[in-house]
Amino acid sequence: MSVSIPANADTNLAQDTTDSQIIQGRFISFEGTEGVGKTTAIEQLCTRLDSRGIDYLRTREPGGSPFAEHLRQILLDPATDINDDTELLLMFAARCDHMQQVILPALQAGRWVICDRFTDSTVAYQGFGRAHGDEAVRTKIDMLIAQFVPQLPELTLWLDLPVAEGMRRAGKRSAADRFEQQADAFFTRVYEGFDTLARQYPERIQRIEASGSAEEVGARIWQAVQERLELI
Repeated sequence: MSVSIPANADTNLAQDTTDSQIIQGRFISFEGTEGVGKTTAIEQLCTRLDSRGIDYLRTREPGGSPFAEHLRQILLDPATDINDDTELLLMFAARCDHMQQVILPALQAGRWVICDRFTDSTVAYQGFGRAHGDEAVRTKIDMLIAQFVPQLPELTLWLDLPVAEGMRRAGKRSAADRFEQQADAFFTRVYEGFDTLARQYPERIQRIEASGSAEEVGARIWQAVQERLELI
């Protein structure tokens, strides 16, 4: 499936943000389909940041602020019965509050922000998983990002793992939430979404091979962080 994405959309939004406010911290997001090991990878990165004396905030989406966490409960509850537009708007309602209450204050205070999922998950899950990459839905998501997301991550780490392997890993966890209950075809489309974004925005999104041991994946991530953010 071929989906057209404005080549300069990501760059323009980041440039507008830089021009309008001073961001002193570093913003990193982690992305991937289910079971790729984001939680462990984030823990390992945070341990390395601790060893360097780097002040950081670890957060997640949907959620991250008190109000957004309430919306997270609704969005992940298997009993929630809402249409795709309602789901998309709830995602952005949570993100808007998270951004204003948590992310921007941390960045402006000079802290690093390490976020488990951000806008790329919305494109992948709602734009591709739900809407099969439909152009109209992608445009809708891009408009919401432009209106309500004043700061994109400086670096996005996409943990790339075959869907079948990720689902096998996820199956060993606790009871599946509302998204985890989707069919494998849904997650194949989600993967396609992440792959499309990684090819479209290579200056921001770094693909990380997520197979192998947790230590191996953690080392790949740390190398990418050091190289992309020019840590000495």
